[in-house]
Formats: sequence, structure tokens, C-alpha cells
Amino acid sequence: MQALTFYASRDKLATVGLEDRVEDINRSAVRVAKEVAGDQCLVAGNLSLTWMYEHGSAVSADRVRETFDEQLRIQCDEGVDFIIGETFSWLGEALLAVERAKKTGLPAMVTICFENKDETAEGTNAADAAKTLLDAGADIVGMNCLRSPEHTLPSMEKCARQWTAICCQPVGYRTPRTSRTSPVLRSFPYGLDPLQLTRKEMGAYALQARDIGINYIGSFAVRWRSTSGKWRGCWASCPLNRASGKRAGRTDVGI
Repeated sequence: MQALTFYASRDKLATVGLEDRVEDINRSAVRVAKEVAGDQCLVAGNLSLTWMYEHGSAVSADRVRETFDEQLRIQCDEGVDFIIGETFSWLGEALLAVERAKKTGLPAMVTICFENKDETAEGTNAADAAKTLLDAGADIVGMNCLRSPEHTLPSMEKCARQWTAICCQPVGYRTPRTSRTSPVLRSFPYGLDPLQLTRKEMGAYALQARDIGINYIGSFAVRWRSTSGKWRGCWASCPLNRASGKRAGRTDVGI
């Protein structure tokens, strides 16, 4: 069970006037997750990209460290079991997440995301990025966000051939291969196609992920503004049952 603390950093909360609520929001998010998890699930604290990282800047790296440390202090104080750092376009920022998460003494799962090319913002491919993160101390590495299953698995398959601690969290709906390939889709965030994956497709994806050795998958909820101006959204989930290797839970899609 993952605490909803994505973007719950002082810098991001300041954009909506909530910079003084960092502690309240992070603490409450972990408590809610723990209440729902009960004795059945582990609870993960969560860090996200900060938008303040600048490649090669020691000053920005220190700002990112301070940002991560503030959230981690609160989340660990509430008793999370491990840390998830996610959606890092810059490998350098992902490495900072590993560094700060490992300082807590808890296991760390860190995932990168690819935008228009199959590489990080520095130009590092998935396999090399995974090795770098694992060498830095990450316990689980992988890829998340921006891309659908069919555009996530090829890169992750190369990693799964070399390591076992691989995960992926694609979005639960269709996307083009890159975020700007289709002029028709440019009105949607990141150029995403609002046609959600079907139950059958999510099931097939789960089995394919299992077959190439990926031991954790997840998906995301999404909202977008339709041409009529109304907000629409969809949700799809498809966890893997680690014991049987089969799709577990359910896949819900709603508009």
C-alpha cells in the first residue's frame, strides 16, 4: 500500500499555498495507508521528481536532498516499511532518491520514466540506468509512468534478463510510443490517448510481465478534459499474485 505523498514536498505544495502543511499531509497520508493496509500489506512511503534538479549543479542536488529528507523524516516517523521513489526523468535525481532512502535503513524501490526516447534525460538506456541504481544501493529498480504496457515492457525485458529485482508501473491506458507522435493527441496531457486498456488487455499484459521475470506491476488513474470541456477519467489495476504468478484482484475501468 503506497502512501499518497507524490508531490507532497514543500516546494510543490507551495504552488497551491500549502507549504506549511508538509508535515500534516505526509503524516496523514501514511496513517491512511496503514489503516487500509492493516496487517495484510506493507506500506511504502513515496518520493517523486521535484522539478528542481539541474544536471551538474551541486546546489540543486542539495536542494533535492533537503526536499527528500524532509518527507522521509515524517514518513519514517509514521512507520513506513519501505520507500518508493518514482517518475525520475533524470538518472541523477533518481540516484539522489536512492541515496536519501538508504539513509533511512529501509529498502528502496526507485523507478525512472522515459519521455520521447528510450533513455533518461542524460541519455542513459534502461539497462544501464538499472545497473547504476542497483549499484548505488536500490533494492528494486524499474520504469514507471508516461507509457502504456506495450511501450514499457520492451525496455524492462532487457533488464529482467540480467536482474530479478525489476518492476514496472505503466499507465493503465493507451499511449503512443512517445509523448508527441500524434498531432491528434496533443490536446491531452503528454499526448495520451484516452482510450483505456480493456480487461483482457491488462490480463494479457500481466501474464507477459510474469513471463519475462517482472515481479511487480501497477497502473495509474488518469483524468483529462474532453472536447466538451468536462473532466473524464479512467482507472485500471492489475497486480500480480506472486505466489501463483497469475493476475490477481480486478481490473476496473470507469468513465
